[in-house]
Amino acid sequence: MNPFGILLVMPIPIDHLIHSRRKTVALIIQRDGSLTVRAPLRMSAVHIQEFVHNHEQWIHKKQAQAQAAPPPLKKHYLDGETFLYLGKEVPLTIVARQRFALTFSGYKFHLANSNLPKARQVFIRWYKAQALAVISERVAFHAEKNGFTWRKIRISSARTRWGSCSTNGTLSFTWRLVLAPPEVIDYVVVHELAHTQIKNHSPNFWHRLAEILPEFKRHVSWLKKNGRFLTLGDD
Repeated sequence: MNPFGILLVMPIPIDHLIHSRRKTVALIIQRDGSLTVRAPLRMSAVHIQEFVHNHEQWIHKKQAQAQAAPPPLKKHYLDGETFLYLGKEVPLTIVARQRFALTFSGYKFHLANSNLPKARQVFIRWYKAQALAVISERVAFHAEKNGFTWRKIRISSARTRWGSCSTNGTLSFTWRLVLAPPEVIDYVVVHELAHTQIKNHSPNFWHRLAEILPEFKRHVSWLKKNGRFLTLGDD
């Protein structure tokens, strides 16, 4: 309370503000508890802060949850250590030499010993290649089945945004998505494909999503609970 009897309200700090060609505001709580705000290009700072203030309780709740959650274990790339792929824990074997830096036999990863110093980069490169192949196939499948069209597919390194759809029909997906179970990948794919026709999250959007994936809420819950584990633990 200041000397004039007016209650002063401290604004909630916005750690990252991203303006884009979107119609609504999105609040994203990162794994470290920081707040990212995605807002329309022409939205003023005053209106953005007002929106954030109106969601103060939700923001504090999610930040507390993020900060209380134990961080994912960092990978050390040791023989026998497991790595996620399509929702399954796959053990790693270090081999003396092989043609490729990293291979996958269907039930085990094989990493050449000479590539241990750059193991993280090797895994990310492999995950990106698999993400492009797996997600491209699922996009084509669901698009043909449900009458969607898209321009191209891009694989990103986003940490918490699983997918996005640009105004020109470009679909972007993080490589981390390929660590999730196939049904969760399908949910994110259909979610972004639906945005090629319905640009917002209106009731019509969720109705369309439910028509294609009646159990989509179960996949949303899975991502909220387990999404922070879709990582190599050091990012």
